Parts: sequence; C-alpha cells; structure tokens
Amino acid sequence: MEYNYMSFLTDFCFMSLLLVIAQFMRAKIKFLQMFYIPASLVAGILGLLLGPQFLDLIPWSGQIGSYAYMLVCVLFGGLFLGKKEKTSVKKIFTQVGDSFCVNMGAEFFCFGIALLVGGALVTFLFPDVFTEIALLMPSGYCGGHGYASTIGTALNNLLGRTDGVVIGQTFATMGLLIGLFVGIICINYATRKGATRLVKSAKALPEDCRTGIVPAEKRISMGEETINPMSMDPLAWHLALTLIATLAGYTFYDWYKQYLPDIELPVMCLTMIAGVLLQTLLNHTPFKDSVDEHVEGRIGSMVTDYLVGFGVASISITVVMEFVGPILLLCVLGTLTSLTLVFFVGRKLFHNFWFERSIFVFGWTTGVVAIGVTLLRIVDPEAKSGTLNDYGYSYTLQSVIEVFIIALTPILAVSMGCLAVGAIETGIALVLFLIGAKIFGVHKEKMNELRQGDAEIISTLHE
Repeated sequence: MEYNYMSFLTDFCFMSLLLVIAQFMRAKIKFLQMFYIPASLVAGILGLLLGPQFLDLIPWSGQIGSYAYMLVCVLFGGLFLGKKEKTSVKKIFTQVGDSFCVNMGAEFFCFGIALLVGGALVTFLFPDVFTEIALLMPSGYCGGHGYASTIGTALNNLLGRTDGVVIGQTFATMGLLIGLFVGIICINYATRKGATRLVKSAKALPEDCRTGIVPAEKRISMGEETINPMSMDPLAWHLALTLIATLAGYTFYDWYKQYLPDIELPVMCLTMIAGVLLQTLLNHTPFKDSVDEHVEGRIGSMVTDYLVGFGVASISITVVMEFVGPILLLCVLGTLTSLTLVFFVGRKLFHNFWFERSIFVFGWTTGVVAIGVTLLRIVDPEAKSGTLNDYGYSYTLQSVIEVFIIALTPILAVSMGCLAVGAIETGIALVLFLIGAKIFGVHKEKMNELRQGDAEIISTLHE
C-alpha cells in the first residue's frame, strides 16, 4: 500500500489508542504497578503483538520504524527552549563536582566498556556479526529509544545496513525492563544491608505513582500561559517553536549534504543546536520571557511516549532472532557495567547518600532518566538526598558533552575500530573517576555507615 498522509495519521491514531489502553492497564494490573512499567512500553508491546508480525490486527504502515528517529529530532529541538540559566564549568565543579564526575564518567564508561569488552567478545564469539553491534547496546541502555534511533541510523548510513535502528530499539527495550526489574532487586538488597538512608524497606511509591492517576488534591499545573489565548494558544506557541527548531535542523542537514555527502551529522544534534540558537534569538526580543521551560518539558515527555511506543512496536522479530546471541551477551555486559557503577564507583565516590545517588545512575544507564527517577523515588520519596537537583545542575554541562558522544562515536567506531574507541572512552571515564577521587575523596565506609551530611538531612525527616 502506498504511504501517504493518511498512513501517517492512522499510525499515530492507533498508537494513541494503545497508549490510552496501556494507561488503563497500568491503573488496574498489579504486576505493572509493582514494577512501575511505563504505559509507553506497554503500548509498544501491544503494538508489536497486534501488528503484522503476530496477530495482524493493526495495519501499521511500513514506515513506523522511522518515526522514532523523527520524534527524537523533535524532542531535541525543544530540549533547550525556555532555559535561561547561565552556568560555568567552575561553578558546576564547586557545587556538584562529584555528581558530575560520576555521571559523566558513567556514560563514557558504559560506551567504553561496551566497545572495548563487548567488541572483543563479539569479534571472538560471533565472527560473522558486525562488530559495531556493540555500540548499539549502550546507545539503547544509556539513551533509551531516542539515542538508539540516532546511533542506529548513523550506523545504517555508515555501514550501508538497514537493521541498526531495530537492534538499537531492542537494546533500549531490554534496558528499560532490566533497569526496573534489576533495580528493584538492588533496592531490596540495599535495604536489607542498611545501605538506604531515607527508607527502611522498599515500600511502594504513593498510589498515584503506581496507578498513574493523580488525585485532584495532588494535581499541579503543567506550566504557565505565556501567550494570551486570544492571540495564539500557548501550547500552539510552544509546539510551533519546537517544530521550527526541528525544521531548521532538517533543512541544514539537507543543505550541507549537497556539499559534504560523506560527512554524517546526527539530525537530532542539529535540531538541538537550532533550538539553542532560536532561544538565544528570542532572548533579544520582547518574547524573551514567553517560553515556559515546563511546557516545553511536557511536549518533550509527550514526544517520548510516542517515541518509545513506536520504537518497541517496530522491533523486527526476524532481526532479533538473527542476532539473539550477541544481543543477550551484550545485555549481560551492560547490566554488569551498570551494577559496577552502583556498588563500586558510586559507593566509593559519592560524598553522601551513596546508594540513593547510585541507584539513580543505574536507572539511567540501563533505561532512561525516568527509570532512574522511579528507582530513586522508591528510596528517596521526599527528595531529601539532593540527587535530582545535583544531576539537573551538572547535566547542563553533561548534555553538551553527550552531543559529541552521540555524533562522533559511530563515526570513530567505524573508521578507527570499536576496540580503539572503546579504549579511549574507557580511559576518559577512568580519568573522570580519578578526578572525582582526587578532589572529593574516596570513601571506605561500610555500606550501612553514615557519611558526612547524611545524619543532618536524615534528622529533618523527624522534625
């Protein structure tokens, strides 16, 4: 069947239906609540099962596999819209240095170990498989379905393949599940060992976190109306800015490809840069305060739900079965890498609330930041540890570095080889860990021993 605008609309309508059904399921099914399975993941699985590969009840177009990358470009287009706070490297190190060193080092570590160790294992155990498959694991684990689509697309272009995105989406889906299931196992273990500071048992989150339905008395505003609706709807204003940045990124990509066809720049990076430039331009106009960061954040979250849904629904079972051996091997490696970050790196380098901060790192290095937040809220329900504040502050610098990781790693892995790039990125991670150890110290306390600052914050829980 010919793909047209109705095919596009129908795909999104069906995914919308699945998202609503998945939310109803999350509100009613205890298993989904117990492990905090996101509705978007449930919708994607339903889309896969009801699609042409299984029951063939939903007539997905042949293009749903391309939506994830398109949506991540939209997501990054609005990533920095509404952000006005200026910061500096010195200020970040002064206030949240250990958090930056561990979190930034963790990302380099995950990519480096995957390429170095995973690349070597794939070469040795699966000589007929392309070695760059090792890069797709941390792409899906650390960046979720968005990074998996971006780096998968880059590898497809660089290697002349068609399966990079599918494999990346598989890793991203596996990462979400592993992040939740293994993360909760880690929390249960830590509470038994007395390593958690703010809870004594792995009790469930509040009812609304489990069911997804927020009661009337706990509801908060999604953002501010910065544009008078009599002139233009505020949501339309914010969405328009996001899509302008997206259009600028795609337009620049098409333009430079005419002159530099062999150079591959991720469109998501270009849309993000366009968003930064657009916000900078707005800052010099009467509209400088008319972009609400919270509204842009909600648009990004909305896009992410569809991104995950289409990412999972478009997984090709044939491709997964073809690469099932290396996929399982790399998933084990990725999980062990993230566990190392929790029980060795985080335990030694975080100045306080080491487990709370470390389990958050585990969540986002196996799934996405939302998984890290979910795990963190189980052990820090009142946000007393300062984990999210420190991460958010340090991420202003980390996000810039991530752009270079996403853009350059696929190119370097293909041109230099996975092992060489893996060694470089692992080396960068170790340098960051050593800087953190040198400046902020190495902690040798037992798992259940308090660190400086723990007791003072814990005492406020009883006031």
